[in-house]
Amino acid sequence: MSKRIFIKGDKKVLKAWAFYDWANSVYPLVISTAIFPIFYGELFVENDYINFLGINYKSSALIQHITSLVFLCLAILIPILSGVADFLGNKKNFMKFFCYLGSLSCIGLYFFDLENIYLGLSFYFLALFSFWASLVFYNSYLPDIAFPKQQDRISALGYSYGYVGSVLLLVFNLAMIMLPEFFGLSNENNEGKMQAMRISFLLVGLWWASFSQYTFYYLPQNLNNVDKKDAFKKSVIFSGFLELKEVWQILKKDISVKKFLIAFFTFSCALQTIILIATYFGDEEILWKNGDEKTIGLIVSMLIIQLIAILGAMLTATVSNKIGNVKTLIFLNLIWFLLCLGAYFVQYPIEFYIIAGFVGMVMGGTQALSRSTYSKLIPKTENTCSYFSFYQMCMILSVVLGTFMSGIVDQLTGSLRNSIIIFAV
Repeated sequence: MSKRIFIKGDKKVLKAWAFYDWANSVYPLVISTAIFPIFYGELFVENDYINFLGINYKSSALIQHITSLVFLCLAILIPILSGVADFLGNKKNFMKFFCYLGSLSCIGLYFFDLENIYLGLSFYFLALFSFWASLVFYNSYLPDIAFPKQQDRISALGYSYGYVGSVLLLVFNLAMIMLPEFFGLSNENNEGKMQAMRISFLLVGLWWASFSQYTFYYLPQNLNNVDKKDAFKKSVIFSGFLELKEVWQILKKDISVKKFLIAFFTFSCALQTIILIATYFGDEEILWKNGDEKTIGLIVSMLIIQLIAILGAMLTATVSNKIGNVKTLIFLNLIWFLLCLGAYFVQYPIEFYIIAGFVGMVMGGTQALSRSTYSKLIPKTENTCSYFSFYQMCMILSVVLGTFMSGIVDQLTGSLRNSIIIFAV
């Protein structure tokens, strides 16, 4: 079999790259956001606390601190992974490794229960870490395989694939959870619903590993001709950290960029954390009539957020064209402040749906506008990847701080409501 010749800008390669979003986007929507938080909450119906490493941990505080640990590890390792991606050139093997590790970890969540809490949380840790780590190599492929004029279109195509694929699988899993007997599962004593959730974790793992094969088939193996031993000695371990340091030395001299990054870190701390804990909040704090209403309500709420986020991004772009990026971001943050205050008093499903809609609107607008504002503020240079690595690091560290603080408040006060209100402050 002859070796495939790689040509930059090849449409088959670009579509195959974008299709990885179809493969991996099921993880953040189906597991991280929608179904796993509900499944996790069901495990703690009888007792909201568990002994973990000798600490009587509240369940929601525990999962937040595990999430903090994941993002802390990412903050340490992503610069190293970026160095590997930039200098070794053998990106596909690293991308495959984290793809398969993440897939197997999702499958491992099938066995998550309170008797195996350490094993279950290890699978949760590895799945979340692997998803983000694989994105380092996935994203770094784009400038190598696409010309600048192609990059925006292909990136958007990837997001589109990811959205459609993840929603399709989520809808299927929702049907299986609500109609377990139709799929041959027992519907006694909530067993069918729990079994359907476990199967959904299996499906995510299989979906992620299977559909990524199309991507791996077409993506080129080696893109850089470098001495790998020399790259390892000189570049891989420290290059990412040195790049971040160099970028900071440049950016801190620019008052506008420095102010923006401080603001971005601050509102990302609230925004990203609340996105991560929204389902846990809905599970614990909202007065649902019964378990079925809660399950449907929480999944529908996450779909509402996803759908309205697209509209929010478009509306925000229109507003920012008229009044400017900074004023629009200030306006969005004022709305976010009011939403945090409002969420503190939310008790009933209809109120939760309304808040979810506004969260989606603000989330989509803020994320899209933050990235575009930063791109306008940074120096005009070809080395934009380094500047956006710094931007991504700010977001990751904000999640570390946000989930850690939220978990502490939740643990000490016994209520996620109090965690929400600190983000308004």
